[in-house]
Amino acid sequence: MNITILRGELTADPRVTELPGGSVVHNFELATTRADARLVVPIAWHDPGRWPRLRRGDEAIVVGVVRRRWFRTGGASQSRTEVVASSVARPGSQGAKSAIHAVVGELGRSEPFG
Repeated sequence: MNITILRGELTADPRVTELPGGSVVHNFELATTRADARLVVPIAWHDPGRWPRLRRGDEAIVVGVVRRRWFRTGGASQSRTEVVASSVARPGSQGAKSAIHAVVGELGRSEPFG
């Protein structure tokens, strides 16, 4: 099972990109702190239903999956590992509580060692 929950601070304002097919992607990086180390994680949120108007320095909770994406640039193949968000919300908000509650429910329905 591939489920990720992150809580951290946006390192910059999100970049919004409209794709050729009409989809919209919000890209941003979330900085988390663990054991005195700052970890920065790239986030991609496709077609968000409702953007919580987050900006640089705001704290957020992201629920999603880890994905490694391959692409070609300059004639060479490259990859990027990112979290594809299914939910982004401010900590303590109803949206954050609902997203985390849904993940916990999903984990409860799965066999951990299968």
